[in-house]
Amino acid sequence: MNSKTIPSILHVDEIDYEQFVTEDDTPVDNMFSDQQQRLLVEPLYTSWNYPQPFLARANIGLYYDPDRPPLVPDMLLSLGTKPAKDRRAKKNRVFFTWVFGKAPDVVVEVVSNREGGEADQKFRIYEEIGVPYYVIFDPDREILTTDLLIYELLDCKYIWKQNHWLEKVGLGLVLWEGVYEQEYDLWLRWCDQKGKPIPIAAEQRLRAEQERIRAEQERIHAKQEREIKERLAARLRAMGIDPDE
Repeated sequence: MNSKTIPSILHVDEIDYEQFVTEDDTPVDNMFSDQQQRLLVEPLYTSWNYPQPFLARANIGLYYDPDRPPLVPDMLLSLGTKPAKDRRAKKNRVFFTWVFGKAPDVVVEVVSNREGGEADQKFRIYEEIGVPYYVIFDPDREILTTDLLIYELLDCKYIWKQNHWLEKVGLGLVLWEGVYEQEYDLWLRWCDQKGKPIPIAAEQRLRAEQERIRAEQERIHAKQEREIKERLAARLRAMGIDPDE
């Protein structure tokens, strides 16, 4: 972790958290970004079997220095961390890197216009504070010539990844065309190493229902076969033939 992540000139207990803006009630996301953020958070809690606590959040403040304004990534994932019990306390409302003792492991930015600084200002800050993976999703190609770029921090510098597997996290990212919350679009989704999307809750329920129907059909088929054999055996016995022979 980059040493700049945790302020060295202040003790954590000396910081007045009332000075920080943890919510400003300003709606800034469009409808697509709002849905995309949920799609990146919900399946991790629904279907991802990570062995340790983790924190996945969308559109919350990320403070990396008490003297600098926060960033508000569209989505962040931090492994080995979890929300404090008193989530309403000022110091627990957003992601203070010095409170959690680390930067997030993954930050995702969804580009909606040319003003967000995802490819320059934010790029440099995430690199500076030591975020291991930085993801830029630009579905309308506002600032990129492609839909998706993933960077990995190596020797304190971001290197463009040619594949979409995040080895240190145990997750991948895949572009997926389909319907989510009744809207058909190109979405960014978490996936396993084979590229199979991590299912959302609705997909989990659908798969469970399909499995229940399949099991019921197999039960009915087995029952029908058993009844046919029993009727055939009874007919053979009526003819004086032992069906077991």
